[in-house]
This record gives sequence, C-alpha cells and structure tokens, in this order.
Amino acid sequence: MEGDKKMKIMNMVNALNDAFDIELKDDKNVVIYGEDVGVEGGVFRVTEGLQKKYGKERVFDSPLAESAIVGTAVGMAAAGLRPVVEMQFSGFAYPAFNQIISHAARMRNRSRGRYQTPIVIRMPYGGGINALEHHSESMEAIYGHMPGVKVVIPSTPHDAKGLMISAIESNDTVIFMEPKRIYRAIKQEVSEDKFSIPIGKANVISSGTDITVVAYGSMVREVQKAMVLAKEAGISVELIDLRSIYPIDRDTIAASVKKTGRIVTVTESPKSFGVASEITQIVNEEAFLNLEAPPARVTGFDTIVPLPKGEHHYLISPEKIFYEIEKTVKY
Repeated sequence: MEGDKKMKIMNMVNALNDAFDIELKDDKNVVIYGEDVGVEGGVFRVTEGLQKKYGKERVFDSPLAESAIVGTAVGMAAAGLRPVVEMQFSGFAYPAFNQIISHAARMRNRSRGRYQTPIVIRMPYGGGINALEHHSESMEAIYGHMPGVKVVIPSTPHDAKGLMISAIESNDTVIFMEPKRIYRAIKQEVSEDKFSIPIGKANVISSGTDITVVAYGSMVREVQKAMVLAKEAGISVELIDLRSIYPIDRDTIAASVKKTGRIVTVTESPKSFGVASEITQIVNEEAFLNLEAPPARVTGFDTIVPLPKGEHHYLISPEKIFYEIEKTVKY
C-alpha cells in the first residue's frame, strides 16, 4: 500500500519503466526481452535504459519470432525465472497464440501443480495513433475467454505501475495490454517507491447516482470527457475502471448498478462476443431486478480497424458515449 512516499510526475511509459526497474532490482529471476526491447528500449521506449543498467543477460533483444518469444518464456518460467516479454504490437501476437493457449495457460493444470508459468506478456494495443494494419486491434476478449491467464489493462500511469508490479509477481501468466493511445497523453503523480494494485479489483473513479458507466484502458479518458457533457445535462455518472478483464470484478459492477439502476459499458473492441456482452450478463445475473433500463454498450464495429484516413470513423468519441448515456437515462 502507498503511504507518505516520494511522488514524481510520470506518464504511462515512465511508470511502466519504473515498475520494471524495481522488479529487476528486487528479483534476479526477472528477465525482460522482445523485439528491440534491449538496445532501443522498444518501439515506444518503455524499456529504455534497462539493458544498460542490468546487462544483456537480464534485458535483451529477441529474434522477430513471437512464437519463439513466448515459447522460450514458458520454458524459462517452468525453470524458475519470471520472464516479461513484449509483443511489439498486439496485432503481432497471433503467431504466439498456440504457445499461450496450449502451454502457458495450462502448464499448472497439465503438471498437476508441479510447474507454473509466471510470465507477463506485454502488448501495446488499440487505435488512435494513425497506425498501419495489425497495429490498432483491440482484441482483449480473446484472451479473457482463455482459461489459465489473467488479462490486465491500465488506464493511468499510477495503475500501470501498480498493476505491472502485481503482474510480474503473480504466479500466473498475465496478458498485460497497454493502451498506446495514452502512453504519453496522461501525466500524474506516481509514487517512486514500490507499490502494487490487486489484479481483479476495479476502481470506482467517480461516484454517481443516475447511471453506471464501465470502461477500461484509453476509453476511461473518453468517458471522463463525456461526463462533462452529462454533468451539463444534469446526469450524475458513476464511472468504474475495470483495470482487469479477467478476473473481472463482478461485485463492484453489481453494487453500482443496484444503486444507479442503469449501465453503459464502453469498449474499443468489436461489438460481438466482447467484454461489454459479458458485463451485460453479469448485470442480468446480479442486478436484474434493479434495472430501470436495458444495459447498453458503446463499442467498436465488427470490422477490422481502418487505416489512418478512415480510423476516425471507427474510434469512439465522447459525444457518442454521451448519446448512449442520455438515451439510457431517459428510457
């Protein structure tokens, strides 16, 4: 937990780098690697300076082979190391899918507890940076559906540091999805000391009485912009940041909807079979009799994310979120 500690202004890149620095220093079994992670510090410079500080045996570059990156991490983890590996973009992770679902996710079950795979698989994800194909996917629901892994998505520098420390120290494989759209867009005071945030516990960012809005990652910032419009319309919004897709915090979602009677879920991912659908079902199971309106969702489309010229048609705006909030409140 955080107490009276020295604070420093950080963006998400700084905060993640700080978490790696702390864990590399505290645990000699932590290793970090991936494509361009060592010398260059990664495409987004999240691991910058770590190889120089901890050496090429602890922080190093890998071949351009995602399957090999995760496959070697499975072996390292089973042997006692704690590898943190980077998929350069989430859309590049698919060659590693077999290693994740067939080995990392089920090693403890397969070995009846003899082996475990404490791996963190990092992947920048999401749109909003005018990127090329395979660079803008938001496919977190795929991993949330996979037994044996945790899926974590921070929305602030503070949460990124605390959740990453928890992920590295977890004995499970953690898919850590980093919303690159806000890597440097948000700055806040973050403790320079070591602290952790429990995986699976949502954060109620703003308390409200009229409607619950659930979001995560870069969508939290878009909801906060929509809340300005809602306030002008006299609507009180309770904002929940999930922080993790799996495990998902059913209790916090249910308690909020029992209070407000309404819910809108905001996700950047495609609409069908997504996280928003799961949250709607949680509400139906836990708070159905408290509902004053059908659960609503604001999501991406069931299409591949467009290339830069068309990306703005896909991305979710505060106005679109407010439209759904207002419609649900007026139902």
